Amino acid sequence: MSRTRGFIFDLDGTLYVGEELIPGADEAVERLRAAGKKVAFVSNKPIGTRQDYAEKLNRLGIPASVDEVINSALVVARYLQKHRPGAKCFPVAEQPVIKELLEHGLSISDDPEEIDVVVVAFDRTFDYGKLNVAYRASLHGAELIATNPDRTCPMPDYDLPDAACMIAAIEACTRRRVEPIVGKPSAIMLREGLDILGLRAEHCAMVGDRPETDMLMAQRAGLAGVLVLTGVTSAEDLDALEVEPDYVIGSVARLAEACA
Repeated sequence: MSRTRGFIFDLDGTLYVGEELIPGADEAVERLRAAGKKVAFVSNKPIGTRQDYAEKLNRLGIPASVDEVINSALVVARYLQKHRPGAKCFPVAEQPVIKELLEHGLSISDDPEEIDVVVVAFDRTFDYGKLNVAYRASLHGAELIATNPDRTCPMPDYDLPDAACMIAAIEACTRRRVEPIVGKPSAIMLREGLDILGLRAEHCAMVGDRPETDMLMAQRAGLAGVLVLTGVTSAEDLDALEVEPDYVIGSVARLAEACA
């Protein structure tokens, strides 16, 4: 990877877990920057704004500007701003997604007859009421779109059910696919990350802990895929991976050495 010019880092399970920095992650990013490498930080997690994630990285010792960070809440809002400007949205989502939608010129409605788009995300307030509104909006022709396909969200002590669970419930009752899903492994998310770096895919690497999102996005687009074993993937899982990474390292702390 010595010729790799830019690195796209996943956050949860790669640079930190919960509020705990992966040991050596700060030094690894610092060494890459010192070597002239560009970095971007990309998260499927839509329960914070990119400002929140930039602040968290800085708090944990990894300097990051807001412009270096994107997450699926921002990407879904940008996507709808471009393809459905001014649409009335029903968010099966938490406040950060709502904030991004409003800031990108979209409006919020819970009237099934006027909803243009149902936006599905990781939502810890998900309940039958939200499911029913999404279902009824679908009957009236609303589009269905989602932030991310993750089944679980890693936490220090246990994982939480993620957006895939909300997507599955809505697909079950509507008998429709929720698509597009704009987060990793989507090319929609990748383009946002490459725009931050200002580089072509073949000059970059994706560093993450999830084969089905991080490594699949890298594989589809021609980035080097670097799988770390500090998140949802363990050494015991490697023989059964459906998506093969280009590199496997125990921790992001080893990344600077691999690029030397």
